[in-house]
Amino acid sequence: MQLNRIVKSLFVAATAALAFSSVHASEVTGAGATFPYPIYAKWADAYKKATGNTVNYQSIGSGGGIKQIKAKTVDFGASDMPLKIEDLDADGLIQFPAVIGGVVPVVNLDGIAPGQLKMTGDVLAKIYMGSITKWNAAEIAAINPGVKLPADDITVVYRSDGSGTTFIWTDYLSKVSAEFKEKVSSGTAVKWPVGLGGKGNEGVAANVQRLKGSIGYVEYAYVKRNKMTHTLVKNRDGQFAQPDDLNFKAAASGADWAKTPGMGVILTNQAGKDTWPISGATFIILHKVPTNPENTKEVIKFFEWSFANGGAMATELEYVPMPADVIKLIHSSWKSNLKDASGKALY
Repeated sequence: MQLNRIVKSLFVAATAALAFSSVHASEVTGAGATFPYPIYAKWADAYKKATGNTVNYQSIGSGGGIKQIKAKTVDFGASDMPLKIEDLDADGLIQFPAVIGGVVPVVNLDGIAPGQLKMTGDVLAKIYMGSITKWNAAEIAAINPGVKLPADDITVVYRSDGSGTTFIWTDYLSKVSAEFKEKVSSGTAVKWPVGLGGKGNEGVAANVQRLKGSIGYVEYAYVKRNKMTHTLVKNRDGQFAQPDDLNFKAAASGADWAKTPGMGVILTNQAGKDTWPISGATFIILHKVPTNPENTKEVIKFFEWSFANGGAMATELEYVPMPADVIKLIHSSWKSNLKDASGKALY
């Protein structure tokens, strides 16, 4: 009988502890850009181990993230295309940059090593417009002397979903090619003249790995994770740059976050001999007066923790952590903008 009472009391204590933890552990949801998914997943895993709280992030593309945060079906949205200040104001939103990375051309060509093939913005634009169709085309051969190029057809792979990665890619190509800007333009979704689509960075990476003679564009973490063959790209200063965190950082070195409305800095085609020309920040979007203030507080805690503790994790995946002065601006934005329905500040 004594043993039964002890077992029963232990069971009651364990049940109470479980109930307590389930009440006090929180879970927030976010959705959007696939560009930062590898680092958000890594941060979320580390954050849960440190705090017990869960951040559930769905990698559905920037277009989907913007739609879901506007519809208030998630606690935060994520987009690689910064929203314009008038769009933020119209929907009662704020945004802040979370991390910086790079969009990288990837190819599937026999005998070509990672970083061996060189590209210019003009050549990439012509490939994506369908005016360069063979790998041994004169324009590609001219910038790759000594490289054995196959006579194969080029299969173009692009994002089929609304995508901030596509925004960064097309914004860059529109800046370096007037013809591309006129015929295709820039945006999260454009009408591609040629090629086939893949959903998410994951889908583009999978298609390029599957199809010989293909070319696609993905965030650099996906290049590393999938051991893909990337190309070099000629930057604004005429140098063929390597995609890495130092060159993404170089692209962001002249950014004026404080004076850019909504902190919506665009980092493509920046000057500097070391810059990766297809760099970009990725952004988190929140409602200024959220339906669920406690969840928004938890989102803030997650990113505050990630900014303070996640820099090394970001660097491991070849992202660039936000500089300390930018993090201060973000904190100021949280303080001045985020409020509950009564007007009380959430940070």
